Amino acid sequence: MESAPRSSCTPSRCDHTVALTQRAGLRLGDGIVRRIVEGKMRAITFWKVITVDRANLLERLTALLAEYGIRYCVIGGQAVNAYVEPLVSLDLDLVAAVDQLDQVESLLRRSFQVKSFPHSLNVSLADSDLRVQIQTDPRYAPFPARAMPQSVLGLVLPVARLEDVLQGKVWAAQDPTRRASKRQKDLADIARLLEAYPTLHEQVPPEILTRLI
Repeated sequence: MESAPRSSCTPSRCDHTVALTQRAGLRLGDGIVRRIVEGKMRAITFWKVITVDRANLLERLTALLAEYGIRYCVIGGQAVNAYVEPLVSLDLDLVAAVDQLDQVESLLRRSFQVKSFPHSLNVSLADSDLRVQIQTDPRYAPFPARAMPQSVLGLVLPVARLEDVLQGKVWAAQDPTRRASKRQKDLADIARLLEAYPTLHEQVPPEILTRLI
């Protein structure tokens, strides 16, 4: 079988988006790489406009995670967006592999503003309204290993599998320490997932189902 053409893209172009696609089993030539890169640039522009990300937080964060081979995935509302009709949000929730958490925190503190909480690291930059939260709750530890590349508002990122996304939303909705408004959003996200994937009803506790609109 003839081998795929050798890509001539530079390191800056052959970023983690291309790597994720290759990991999914696709062999990429220069033309496909160009389309992926162009598509990513359009998606990045959209994210920047929505999140007023003048500091390039999203690009810098994903590039840093890719550069150091950090295994991670998207959870929360943006992960829900990967599976159902998307809603715009300023939040980006991630989970990193447990064995890399210390490395992740060290790397983030070099380049970003980081606040530590009992079960998360909140990452931000001046001149960006994007709110990034790295979930450190051990219940999420298996998620990155099961993640797959998905489109999140046009940007290809590793996203937790559907069942894990739903489970994370159930945990969030059950968390009494979360603001009431946040838990209402969690319930709305659960409802969105169940509407699109009714077979997942059995995964949701009855006390959550009774609270759904």
